[in-house]
Amino acid sequence: MSTSTLPSIPGTDPERSPLDAFKIAVAASINKALPEVPLEAAYKAADIGRKGVDFSVAVARFKLGGKPDPWAKKVEESFVADDYIESVKADGAFLSFTARTTSLTRTVLTTIDHFTNHSPSGQPSYGSNESGKGKKVVIEYSSPNIAKQFHVGHLRSTIIGAFLCNVYKASGWDVVSLNYLGDWGRQFGLIAVGFEKYGSEEELEKNAIRHLYDVYVKINKDAEEDESVNDAARAYFKRMEDGDESALGHWRKWRELSIERYKTEYERLNVAFDVYSGESQVGKESQDSCLKRLEDMGLVSDSDGAKIVDLEKYKLGKAVVRKKDGTSIYLTRDIGGAVERYEKYKFDKMIYVVASQQDLHLAQFFKVLELLEYPWAKTLEHVNFGMVQGMSTRKGTAVFLEQIIEEAAKVMHEQMQSNEEKYKQIENPLETAQEIGITAIKIQDMSAKRINNYTFNWSRMLSFEGDTGPYIQYAHVRLASMERKNPNLVPLPPASEIHFDLLSEAKARDIVFLLATYPDVVKTAQERHEPSGVVTFCMKLAHLIASAWETLIVKGEPDEQKARARLFLFIRARDVLAAGLRLLSITPLERM
Repeated sequence: MSTSTLPSIPGTDPERSPLDAFKIAVAASINKALPEVPLEAAYKAADIGRKGVDFSVAVARFKLGGKPDPWAKKVEESFVADDYIESVKADGAFLSFTARTTSLTRTVLTTIDHFTNHSPSGQPSYGSNESGKGKKVVIEYSSPNIAKQFHVGHLRSTIIGAFLCNVYKASGWDVVSLNYLGDWGRQFGLIAVGFEKYGSEEELEKNAIRHLYDVYVKINKDAEEDESVNDAARAYFKRMEDGDESALGHWRKWRELSIERYKTEYERLNVAFDVYSGESQVGKESQDSCLKRLEDMGLVSDSDGAKIVDLEKYKLGKAVVRKKDGTSIYLTRDIGGAVERYEKYKFDKMIYVVASQQDLHLAQFFKVLELLEYPWAKTLEHVNFGMVQGMSTRKGTAVFLEQIIEEAAKVMHEQMQSNEEKYKQIENPLETAQEIGITAIKIQDMSAKRINNYTFNWSRMLSFEGDTGPYIQYAHVRLASMERKNPNLVPLPPASEIHFDLLSEAKARDIVFLLATYPDVVKTAQERHEPSGVVTFCMKLAHLIASAWETLIVKGEPDEQKARARLFLFIRARDVLAAGLRLLSITPLERM
């Protein structure tokens, strides 16, 4: 159905977002009855799916003078049905608009089909928009410390950061994903001292992350009992800071081997980075130049030999920018790094995905850049998140990311083997089990608002019932099997030949309307930096599909045209569920 008959409203995109067309039609009918209400204001007032109706409008929002009820009545009385809206009802100060079912079904399913299978980019793109076209965002996330555990804070940052990269790309932004490794600092002095005593080149090659961590734990224990270990570590790190090549050679090797290992871990999580950066990459010149600029502006004072910036009047305490021994500190490196990044990328926005425990550090960091009068400082954003309690393996041992993934995959594999017939049909059962396990971890992590803390729960997370990752994957697998189970109906004819009027059941309409909201779900997720809305959408869709199998029968339906229309609906639901999963950095499965 062509949208050329509709008036144009800035910021809308009826070609990509089907509900925009219906909201524009609502706005046009209000504007026609009440010319004093601009089209744009009428469009913004149309709420989707409130109070069990398609579109509801609170007339009081227009501030027309007097009681809103007569104004609402006036819209109802002058309403003329069109291709999009079939009726309107005034209920006191509210207007309820109902979309024409066949038009809604045809528009929504045809749009999904077009942007999934005939997208200009060649990639499925239903739900995407161009709001960020021409803009660049740098997203720093994950950022583990080399030689320390990849703990749950890093896992949450990785999951949320990967989602943000996807949702910004879906909104038309040019995205640079950056992993800012903790690859500098006194702990490398400790590791160097520890490696001489406890290190093994063979173990290092096998698993650099785990071996360096073991060395770090042992030398830390020594340092607690012998202060000379700390003195030796400080001296070694000072050599690194001064550019001593013999000290840097070991560090460089540890860093490279750790990055290679991390890349493997990230690949399992369906995550990739454009840039592996780190504290070590921040030039001494950038740090010194920022420090000098702060001093020239009279913002630095001395405190017991250290240099500090007093941020008390902003209720942000005192920020240390240089230690008394003259070595750099995390904050100084962050400031220098931000300046270098702006020079390199000329970003429109830069996002740091870091736990809420670091709220003060990020606030100090952003405030210092603001005081340095960098105009781009106001484009920096901290996307924070709560902590995970109780994340360990089921035996309760200390955790590396790979242990959690292996544990989840093992449990899923055991469950899959319980159905021998289905198990035989899976090409790569171990890979599939791993993917379901990772889905379980990610969905549990993103189900609630990111700022909330949550308790890691193995039994709930890995269940195939309720609002879990395996449940969503199962819904997708079942939808993906529809074509295999109905070979007599495929290949389906093009959308233009599907009899959409045969999808007359209330359940079909509910599915169509939910699918139509997906582009708005993506927009809201990007604006709020919140993956939980996408998870909620996927859950709703999975539950709605599960409740429709008995009503919308395909196999065994005697009317072949009706069976085809229903199959077309289920395949489009599969397309949108897959899009939602991919946005969450999850691979949709075909069998399980």
